Amino acid sequence: MTRSVLLLPGDGIGPEIVSEAEKVLHRVNELFNLGLVFDTALVGGAAIDATGEPLPAITLDKARKADAILLGAVGGPKWDALEMARRPEKGLLGLRSNLELFANLRPAILYPQLASASSLKPEVVSGLDILIVRELTGGIYFGQPRGVRTLENGERQGYNTYVYSESEIRRIGRVAFEAAQARNGKLCSVDKANVLEVTVLWREIMEELAKDYPDVELSHMYVDNAAMQLVRAPKQFDVIVTGNMFGDILSDEAAMLTGSIGMLPSASLNAQKLGMYEPCHGSAPDIAGQGIANPLATILSAAMMLRYSLAEEAAAQAIEQAVSKVLDQGLRTADIMSEGAERVNTRDMGEAVVAALQA
Repeated sequence: MTRSVLLLPGDGIGPEIVSEAEKVLHRVNELFNLGLVFDTALVGGAAIDATGEPLPAITLDKARKADAILLGAVGGPKWDALEMARRPEKGLLGLRSNLELFANLRPAILYPQLASASSLKPEVVSGLDILIVRELTGGIYFGQPRGVRTLENGERQGYNTYVYSESEIRRIGRVAFEAAQARNGKLCSVDKANVLEVTVLWREIMEELAKDYPDVELSHMYVDNAAMQLVRAPKQFDVIVTGNMFGDILSDEAAMLTGSIGMLPSASLNAQKLGMYEPCHGSAPDIAGQGIANPLATILSAAMMLRYSLAEEAAAQAIEQAVSKVLDQGLRTADIMSEGAERVNTRDMGEAVVAALQA
């Protein structure tokens, strides 16, 4: 049996980091006889340059037919002057929306070898292992109406709509409760129920769902407090569930607790477990083409892909263990460099992970 993996390198450092993850996937494909076949397509700015659209129809068609998708990153200043509907990020949002990838899983795990790379004290972050479950296809990023209008007095006004339906809240809530069941049984729901009616409903639905998961301890926290607690005492959290905008912000904050956003993978899943996997970081156009980007988040995203969409747990663990071995060897890209470590480039880091798989 073969399974198809669609590679979407995207923009900026995307092609560089996806290339290294692809090498790792080819190696585990051989080692574990996974039957993976690979295809590539354009998305984001690269697609705009080639076709005029951030999400060409052929890319969406390939994505719908794939068993899993690995994405690099999209966007960059080259396309900032385009109208909103044609910017590279619309390609990413289009994939999420068309494939109904509503559940974004973002682990924030501190590798012990990188404790000194965090901006927080080692005793605050050592042993950190948080999973943020972010709703991905609703909320203020997709709500209607939206736009920029001119008022009667001639002043321009921008507006967006923050909206969630009960069914959207329930389905992301169930993903989060089930994730907490598989971990340490603690779920913190983050909202702003003191001022936003949409999150009053969010909190009510989470309380209703909790009755179906008596083995999970549910708590609630306002988003401003959650942001503070993540840097004050991050290890109090196990699983965090929140909406699209809050999750976008908090997951990037949690990423920096681990020393570098270049270490953190993510998964975006639909109800059928089709997933798009990508590093949490962006396209980093300022370092694109220099060969210094950290490919580990993309490689770890490939491990998540094997775990969640392809049910290949042994292969996923092999990749994660190989990454840990490479860090034990003292190899570091610039973003995670520390005293006494050996600085390597993007290609060397990828090849080191492949070599660790061969050991």
